[in-house]
Amino acid sequence: ALPLYRAVGDQAGEAMTLNYIGSVSSALGENQKALDYYGQAIPLYRTVGDRSGEAVTLNNIGAVYSALGERQKALDYLGQALPIRRAVGDRAGEAMTLNYIGSVSSALGENQKALDYYGQALPLYRVVGDRSGEATTLYEIGAVYSALGEKRKALDYFGQALPIHHAIGNQAGEATTLNYIGTVSSALGEKQKALDYYGQALPLYRAVGDRSGEATALNNRGLVYSDLGEKQKALDYYGQALPLYRVVGDRSGEATTLTGIGTVYSALGQQQKALDYYGQALPL
Repeated sequence: ALPLYRAVGDQAGEAMTLNYIGSVSSALGENQKALDYYGQAIPLYRTVGDRSGEAVTLNNIGAVYSALGERQKALDYLGQALPIRRAVGDRAGEAMTLNYIGSVSSALGENQKALDYYGQALPLYRVVGDRSGEATTLYEIGAVYSALGEKRKALDYFGQALPIHHAIGNQAGEATTLNYIGTVSSALGEKQKALDYYGQALPLYRAVGDRSGEATALNNRGLVYSDLGEKQKALDYYGQALPLYRVVGDRSGEATTLTGIGTVYSALGQQQKALDYYGQALPL
């Protein structure tokens, strides 16, 4: 499509196509290629006066920089997108950009700023009827409150997100929320409740083929069983999590599970085995 749009001088169509190629490249993990296509689209959108398209592309560039860990660059582009979204009356887009800024702020440890942006996004998602966006934002607010140590508040927001994910059939979002509720419950000392939530998350992760999420839920169950003194059960769940982390290439998760296994063996008095697992975890 791209050379045809160029041949007929349709700059609007060219910009739209470049933006789409950027989006697909980003979804394939080809972030530099995505930035290149988005960068070509921006001046064309400006030339034809398509402010909405410009805002979408600026938002997309911000999302790529966020994925690359370049948080300040991400905030710069998202900050350019936001006033344009507002100017053209794109409330759905405004909510999305606000949510992204909240997410990046959270990743930077700026939790109060994150809550402010999420708090602005939430009513907009409700106004435009975007239940998926609403549920995601409620979950993100819960995650921030959890990071701040306000566990009961976190549970309140997770509890609001969960039925929405379920109602719209978002099994991935439902699984992630259940997993986080389990983690917060465990931190509050409610171990059996934590096991129940992890147990609900597992089949959902499997249903959507999220092996990374499945590994995390298995690892978390292992940790709770370890805390409860049920060491063999802990080893069983850790043993299920470990190969999944390796398959998906999650070295951080693999290291966490190896450390958990080492801790269990140490508690069982099998110190050489413990040293072996800690020794595998350390270089990771």
